[in-house]
Amino acid sequence: MSTPAARSAGGPVRSGRSLRTRRTGVLGTVALTLLALTACGASGGDATSASDSSGGDELSGSVTVFAAASLTGSFTDLAADFEAAHPGVSVDLNLAGSSDLATQIVEGAPADVFASADAKNMSTVVDAGLADGDPVDFATNMLEIAVPPGDPAGVRDLADLADPDLKVVVCAPAVPCGAATTTVTEAAGVALTPVSEESSVTDVLGKVTSGEADAGLVYVTDIAAAGDAVEGVPFDESTEAVNTYPIVALTDSRESDAAQAFVDYVAGPDGRAVLSAAGFGSP
Repeated sequence: MSTPAARSAGGPVRSGRSLRTRRTGVLGTVALTLLALTACGASGGDATSASDSSGGDELSGSVTVFAAASLTGSFTDLAADFEAAHPGVSVDLNLAGSSDLATQIVEGAPADVFASADAKNMSTVVDAGLADGDPVDFATNMLEIAVPPGDPAGVRDLADLADPDLKVVVCAPAVPCGAATTTVTEAAGVALTPVSEESSVTDVLGKVTSGEADAGLVYVTDIAAAGDAVEGVPFDESTEAVNTYPIVALTDSRESDAAQAFVDYVAGPDGRAVLSAAGFGSP
């Protein structure tokens, strides 16, 4: 394609006015082009700002989760997975008996999420006006008898735990696993004389694994998590007390978005997969 200078070389010489007019036209075109580019640049800047704003919506902060002791293994894994999915968030776990946790929350302990092993202790928090929305049921669990490897005491079913010579450990009645123990023993007509009542299911398991007890009533998930440290003895009456686990974000959370995101993660497909692998049932 011929340039303007090449075309003018063989043709008539244009007047100065014509050249000025053409130069003015060119400069106008350039100005319009620059204006368009500037507009594009501004638009690009706005897009970048929008992107930055969107990036600013990414989750961040520290989320403190109060969770039932029976969730220790699963929530340790879920916390790590959630942090990997949201690098700006750290999850701190406070694991204990649901009754103790509910009391701590009502008394003002700083927490963002509460995951209880039963509806009763969750109601304590909800009734105090500390739940940010309705709790979501995310898992179920049942009791099983834990015995040392080899079952030296020969425990075969729930009725065997009534033997007064047997050192049996259970959860305290205020704890979900303790309430479940009361339900199943009453349904079976079995009267226990435990040597101790513990404040969490992990404490019961600890008594069995340490050899301090011949048997203990814990959740099926605790026995699965203990591996070779204990053996499990299932019993028919366990179906009389199926514990449902609810979870909720708390109203006093300083990281409400991250707290709700963790709740959604636990109750969603990723959380369901981890919980199922640990032996929890679906709600």
